[in-house]
Amino acid sequence: MSIHNVGIIMNGVTGRMGLNQHLRRSIHAIMQSGGLRTGDDTIMPKPLLVGRNAVKLEEISKEFGGLPFTTDLDGALSDPQYQVYFDSQTTDRRATAVRKAIAAGKNIYCEKPVAETVEVALDLYRLAKQAGVKNGVVQDKLWLPGMLKLKTLNELGFFGKILSVRGEFGYWVFEGDTVPAQRPSWNYRKEDGGGIIIDMLCHWRYVLDNLFGEVKSVSCLGATHIPTRWDEKGQPYESTADDSAYATFELEGGIIA
Repeated sequence: MSIHNVGIIMNGVTGRMGLNQHLRRSIHAIMQSGGLRTGDDTIMPKPLLVGRNAVKLEEISKEFGGLPFTTDLDGALSDPQYQVYFDSQTTDRRATAVRKAIAAGKNIYCEKPVAETVEVALDLYRLAKQAGVKNGVVQDKLWLPGMLKLKTLNELGFFGKILSVRGEFGYWVFEGDTVPAQRPSWNYRKEDGGGIIIDMLCHWRYVLDNLFGEVKSVSCLGATHIPTRWDEKGQPYESTADDSAYATFELEGGIIA
């Protein structure tokens, strides 16, 4: 049996999603289970933690048994032992870092949304294709047990001809004054790349595309229902980004969602 070590530059692990979803519950969990078995071989991830805060990185490194870490992204990208670049930074920082990683010949996997605009996202895709590197974006909801069962039932014809689909996606995020918020404050500041529409409608897109039919058109109303929130330091701030989205989709085959 052969063990194939796969070096992964994990940029953004000091954030909530990078730390919990990707490092703690995914990469480290795979490492703890002895790697990913593929026939007679085993794929073992070897992460390099990258971020802007050395103190936080050191704390995270210690929690996971002394994983290597650095604040030098350029240096990490120049290291040949790391073949994959993963990005879970704030949205406004992603495109610049992904461009660097593509130029360095790294295979790309990143959080959604890929970029702040469609034009930039498509440009990143073209660059990755031209460079011949593997590339992908998080589409985690497709493999939730409920989604898989729903897809199976639809493929079996259980629902008959589907005319419309209604979905509710989200959870209440506390303002942060009396109960700590479950999402970072930048999510509610437009100037920092925040906004529920840009953050969540990409989930809807791939779910609808893969379960019911390709999205042909969309209309969406965004709103900021809570004008003031409290940040990680307990300081009030103005919510400049939309915190709610109400959307209608026209799907292939005439289905309305």
